[in-house]
This record gives sequence, structure tokens and C-alpha cells, in this order.
Amino acid sequence: MAIVSSDPLAHLYRAHHGWLHGWLRRQLGCSHQAADLAQDTFLRLLGRRSADLGEPRALLTHIAKGLVVDHWRRQAVEQAYLEVLARLPEAQAPSPETRLLVLEALCRVDAMLAGLPPKTREIFLLSQLDGLTYGAIAERLGTSLITVKRHMRNGFIACMAALED
Repeated sequence: MAIVSSDPLAHLYRAHHGWLHGWLRRQLGCSHQAADLAQDTFLRLLGRRSADLGEPRALLTHIAKGLVVDHWRRQAVEQAYLEVLARLPEAQAPSPETRLLVLEALCRVDAMLAGLPPKTREIFLLSQLDGLTYGAIAERLGTSLITVKRHMRNGFIACMAALED
């Protein structure tokens, strides 16, 4: 005898998982990655128990598209990191555990930066990567010092929020 659930999410999963997996497989070109992201999509939906399920495929597609973007972004960060590692002498190469920790940190920083408004991101990177002073940034961008400080504050707040996640 089959167990029938009255849970709307269980019904949504049974009714749309196959379709979502197929859609993701076409997007990613890999059935295994598609299966992982399909599961992640439903997990995200589970975390939003109050979500409106009136247009289930639109909601699933919306969530899955965000996960696909995150997937491609993570792959790009990982590829860039591996290219840097390949240039290191073997004696300086980090352990596999360290590689994983660094990669996870890089992905979190990348996601945090991607979530910043473009002007805040630009100012934050000029300060933190290029080492410019706030005054030099204001002069370079033709903006006020107080504006640079406000964007930097917002950038630091985003960093702190990313650390709490």
C-alpha cells in the first residue's frame, strides 16, 4: 500500500522533480550536477515553507536559475584558483584540506562581492585590493569622501554578514 502525503511540498516534488531535473540537465550538460541542483532547489523551497506554490514551475525555475548562476560562479572561482596553484612550485602547494578551505572562502567572498551594488563593489575593491586610500578613491571616481566612506561601510557590513552565514 502506497503512503499518500497531504504535504504540498511532497506533492510538488513528485509532480515536478523529473521536469526540473531535465531542465537542469539541459542547462548544465551533466545529469549528476542536475540531480544535485534539483535536490538543492527543493531544499531551498523547504526552507521557504511560506512560499506561494500557485505557479510551481515558475518558482522552481526561479530558484534553480539562481543555483545555476551560483554553480557557474563557483566553477569560475575554482578554475582561477587551480590556475594559480598550478603555477606554484610543488613544495609550496597547499594540502588538499587547505585547498578546500581556501576555495570555500574564495567562493564566499565572491558571492558577497557579487551581492554588492556595482559602485560599492568598485570602491570596496579599490580600497581592499588596490590599497587606495579613501581620499584617492574619491579623487579617482570624482565623488566625495563621505560617499566613499558610506560605500566602504556598506561593504564591511556585507563582509560581516557573510561571516555570520
